[in-house]
Amino acid sequence: MAAVLRAMLIALPAIGAVALVLGARIVWIGGVFRTIEPHFAGHCHLVPGPVGPEDLTIHPQTGVAYISASDRRALFAGRPVPGAIFAYDLNDAAARPVNLTPNADISFQPHGVSLWVGADGREVLYVINHAPQQTAKPSNTVEVFDLKDGALVHRASLTDPLLVMPNDLVAVGYDRFYLTNTHDHSPGRMQTLETFLQIPGAKVLMYADGRFRPALEHLVFPNGINASPDGRTVYVATTTPRRILVYDRDPRTDALAKRDEIFLGSGADNIEVDADGGLWVGAHPKLLQLNAVRDDPTALAPSQVLHVSRRGAGYQVDEVYLNRGEQIVGASVAAVRGRRLLIGQIFGNGILDCMME
Repeated sequence: MAAVLRAMLIALPAIGAVALVLGARIVWIGGVFRTIEPHFAGHCHLVPGPVGPEDLTIHPQTGVAYISASDRRALFAGRPVPGAIFAYDLNDAAARPVNLTPNADISFQPHGVSLWVGADGREVLYVINHAPQQTAKPSNTVEVFDLKDGALVHRASLTDPLLVMPNDLVAVGYDRFYLTNTHDHSPGRMQTLETFLQIPGAKVLMYADGRFRPALEHLVFPNGINASPDGRTVYVATTTPRRILVYDRDPRTDALAKRDEIFLGSGADNIEVDADGGLWVGAHPKLLQLNAVRDDPTALAPSQVLHVSRRGAGYQVDEVYLNRGEQIVGASVAAVRGRRLLIGQIFGNGILDCMME
């Protein structure tokens, strides 16, 4: 026992040093000391309606935005209310978000969305869903909706034990998509360790031919995912590493081969791709402030929008929008059509509709 005690005493300084380094790293990644200087070249207004509009995407042909909304504060408090998919028509100056799923019950708590528009005219909206425990339905599913004459027609619910912490997805074909699991563990102590220690283990899944399978493994906090317009490049946003991983995709096999990394210096959330192939990223420059926002509707967390474009053999990252949270709190997604910029948020009410100069 004496020998064990001596060993522990010898090890204590080293343990303390490791804890200090880890703590400093968490503070740095969390943006505690980051200075926020708001700016945006344009003007914005808040469009109320969707509560918790965490993800959205714009139809490339019609200009209608599809918005995924879930009241996460109510969900975390154990009092869930039905979530919804909203449509918001960018062509209508007087448009308001329209609930396309008015008959949903509390089992519908949508998260990431992806719209597939096929050359054959088929249009499908894929939606990650997290049903509350009290519904006795699978806690993690992908809900498949066919888009017909502006309405959503539910066609299928997909689930699998591999869906541990599904967050976002990108369709690359009809009933063919990649999906991110942010963690290798379900909520709990091990997931917390994964997050703060940045332990690799999370997966990107591929769904094709009626089944899920791993496409990428040993990732750290993969969050948003999207693909280039030609489907040959896949982008994965990693939140705590504050990077976008770039993969070449083989359209025949769906295999992904890592090509590059893009350092953002901010907590990347969802990715949208514009008509020119540019990336628009909703990001969290002060990640640790999101914890307070979850529990307190009056708390603020900065919102940031980054634009990533190709520059020669590399990439250029431009900060298009930055706000302390007075306009929108904790921006999670940004999508662009022409000069219009839509920004979603994790917890609050409404999306930000902006016109860029």
